[in-house]
Amino acid sequence: MPQSAPPLIIKRVRNVFIIGPDKKIKLILVYPMTTGRNFDEVLRVIDSLQLAAKHKVATPVNWKPGEDVIIAGSVTDEAARKAYPEGWKAPRPYIRIVPQPRG
Repeated sequence: MPQSAPPLIIKRVRNVFIIGPDKKIKLILVYPMTTGRNFDEVLRVIDSLQLAAKHKVATPVNWKPGEDVIIAGSVTDEAARKAYPEGWKAPRPYIRIVPQPRG
């Protein structure tokens, strides 16, 4: 931008990048300069990503640590039975809900 540009024309943003241990970008959040970043959301996303990587689960909308999760679609029923011998709730055949794994 030219130095003489009025402040309203220059658009700045803040970015948050979450990079996994595999060196791949897992999430990008973009905020306008007028909006503060939501650190609770950043921490929630990190918790979710770590849980998904370790236990092959997905977290539903508005999930908070300790709440139920969904067994990833890539996990077969056979593998899910081994990982979750107590079973799961299945409101749809492709949605298998279990308590959040510990550890």
